[in-house]
Amino acid sequence: MRITPVFLLLCIFFLGPNAGFPQVTLSKKEVKSQEKKANASRFFIEGEKAFALGDLEKAYQYLAKAREFAPEEPAISYKLAEVLLKNNQADKALPFAQQAVVGDPENLFYVLLVAEIYTGLNKPLEAAALLEKLTTGSTKNQQYNLELASIYLNANEFDKALVALDRAEAYYGVREPFTVQKQRIYLRKDQLSKAVEEGEKLISSFPGNPNYVLSLVEILYNNAKLDQAIQLVSTEINKYPNQPELQLAAYTLYREKGQVSQANTFLLEAMASPDLATSSKASTFQGLFQEMKTAERDKMLDSLEVIFAEMHPADAFVLEALGNRRKAGNKLDEALELYKKSLAIQPKNERLLEEIILNSFDTGTDYKEVAIYTRIAVEEFPESAEFWFYEGVLLSAQKKDSVAIQALETALRLNEEKNPQLAQVAFSTLGNSLYQMGDQAAAFSNFDKALALNPNDEQVLNNYAYFLSLAKQDLAKALDMAQRVVKKHPKNGTYLDTLAWVLYQLDRYAEAASTLEEALKFEKDPSGVLMEHYGDILFRLGKVDDAVSWWKKAKESPEGSEHLVQKINDRRVHD
Repeated sequence: MRITPVFLLLCIFFLGPNAGFPQVTLSKKEVKSQEKKANASRFFIEGEKAFALGDLEKAYQYLAKAREFAPEEPAISYKLAEVLLKNNQADKALPFAQQAVVGDPENLFYVLLVAEIYTGLNKPLEAAALLEKLTTGSTKNQQYNLELASIYLNANEFDKALVALDRAEAYYGVREPFTVQKQRIYLRKDQLSKAVEEGEKLISSFPGNPNYVLSLVEILYNNAKLDQAIQLVSTEINKYPNQPELQLAAYTLYREKGQVSQANTFLLEAMASPDLATSSKASTFQGLFQEMKTAERDKMLDSLEVIFAEMHPADAFVLEALGNRRKAGNKLDEALELYKKSLAIQPKNERLLEEIILNSFDTGTDYKEVAIYTRIAVEEFPESAEFWFYEGVLLSAQKKDSVAIQALETALRLNEEKNPQLAQVAFSTLGNSLYQMGDQAAAFSNFDKALALNPNDEQVLNNYAYFLSLAKQDLAKALDMAQRVVKKHPKNGTYLDTLAWVLYQLDRYAEAASTLEEALKFEKDPSGVLMEHYGDILFRLGKVDDAVSWWKKAKESPEGSEHLVQKINDRRVHD
């Protein structure tokens, strides 16, 4: 806000006897006065040095000492006020700043410091009063009208703010910041015509600038002056035909008016203009396909796609917009191809990276291909918990558990519990990978954390119950979890198999058998694990021949255990 001057006090030098000059004898009073000035100067200079070095405490001590020798010197009071203000002690700084102004009322910097302190003390009108003195009655200091207007605006003194802005405009000329502030005031005072006049003045001062036209159009539109907005845009387009931004505005206004044919003419002209940024074209295109689906809308979108193909076949914004249209039409494979082309051009598009990753999961894309993009994501955006989460889930699904653990732990650290859903799934996936790595205790701990966030997560309940049954640990807890899942999904073979195996570990073989028989009814192609489990249960029930038959079926599956051959040969389960 202000420029801090460097205040230098003249050092007092005493002349000794010099040849050619008469000897001057000073009175004791004069000698003492000069000594005080010399001491004041010395301490002032040391205070300024300390202030420059950021040592506010030492600066204050030196300056206070200087003031003892020269209490009426305004430069010392000013500097003390600066030190205190810098140290966030505005209330203590004010008396020193005021004393500096009393000592030298014409010093601009002293006055500005008092105004700044008043502002900091939430006394805006006191600050304004000082700035008014600076800016009125003289052509000097007119640059402070902007600050004065800001103070009045914050204090809701709108009429006074308008006066200050008019003075600033008279000094600088018509400028957008002045116009915008005045328009806001007039609109707040319900003086639309005045706000429009200000906008017209800005347009007139800067002919051919579409931004100023659009600003006024927005004011007119928001105040239900649709016809006036259309007239303004039409007039400007006639003056300056190659203004695609105004053509887009005309498209919006005529559509609002219900004149669709006229609107579409402006839209096609704007979109065919090489001067319209492709980002604007893409956002307009996207806004159109998000409207209600009609034959007319789709025809227009097709026409725009032809324009895009001719003018922007390899533009990142356009390719992304086209991908979004494909996605909206449930053509995910086509959308993904367009997204990937866009990302190849603009690789730091965080939103698009997430679209590619999530839609790749939805379309069942090969994990190796998805991994390309999760790797790009964590490298480009290493502070994103979401991208580390996707990376961890993908690695876990690929059985790359050691690196999956690192990725998931990074995701959880970056997430800091901001996204509970992410944390819940991350804990669950982390538990699975830790279990596969042999860290059973850590796995179970993470399952507990996942269930604390979502006690009804069926996948966690099922996996946790199954792993507990394999460990023959907390079987009552495992049974409760397995039963809750089966109660909700009584025809799911995987969940029934888990419940059956928990019952098996509890030596409840008959219940286990009936549960697994239910699973087999619902599984057209039962897994090797399920068939082996059924064989084990049958063996415990004394049905050895049936057990061996099911073990042999399981052996034909890649999912059977390494103990199957021994079970078949020995016709028994080895505990």
